Amino acid sequence: MTRSSVSQSLARIALAFALSAILVSVAPCATSKAHVLAFGKWTAVQWMPEAGAANDKPLAFKVRPLLVDARVKEFTLGPAHDVTDRLFVVRRAFRVNDSLPQESTTPRWQWQRGGWLLVDRITGRISPLNLPEFDAAYSDVSWYRDYAAYCGVSDDSKQIYAVVAQINRRKPVVKSLMAEAKIAAETQPGQTPDSACDLPDWQRSPARVTFERNSSTKRTYVIRGHAVDLFTEEEDEEAAK
Repeated sequence: MTRSSVSQSLARIALAFALSAILVSVAPCATSKAHVLAFGKWTAVQWMPEAGAANDKPLAFKVRPLLVDARVKEFTLGPAHDVTDRLFVVRRAFRVNDSLPQESTTPRWQWQRGGWLLVDRITGRISPLNLPEFDAAYSDVSWYRDYAAYCGVSDDSKQIYAVVAQINRRKPVVKSLMAEAKIAAETQPGQTPDSACDLPDWQRSPARVTFERNSSTKRTYVIRGHAVDLFTEEEDEEAAK
């Protein structure tokens, strides 16, 4: 075999190895498939709020499963909110075992309202959202773009905050004390615990949100990215023209 033939053989071997490496790297991309996300049918369930008394009747709400590639990944409640054409948020519902240690080993499942989930339609990834001062019983979220506005509750339930949180931002854009109140004591037997204030109202041009627990605590905040300003009555009248 001549030197030229040896060189050609080595070149062919090197080319074969290079092609093999390319095929191996491309193979996972070629075999990957888009995930299929869907919601299942609504089902009525019973919910016993943790703040309720022992003799209180359970309250009713509806849940539906969130499926990824036809497999149930989570249960959800309420409508979903599209953040982008790829991402949406939805509130989680889950079951907890309410059995006492001295009771039978059979689980006693109870439905509970949970926090919010961020869902990626492309990857199928479902991630919990960390909303500051969010209370599962008393915080009702109003969404606008990637902003969540709600009335947050302190750990001792004595302070109510106006909160605006942004997805993927740890510190809230707005966190302002609205009232001092023991909100658990304000919920009557048989009444569904809900937001500690009226559902915040969003407006655009400029983007702003209004919180109102009562007439004396009405506040409007203008949101500009991570910055925030109080919206005055003069600006409100000007925007209404």
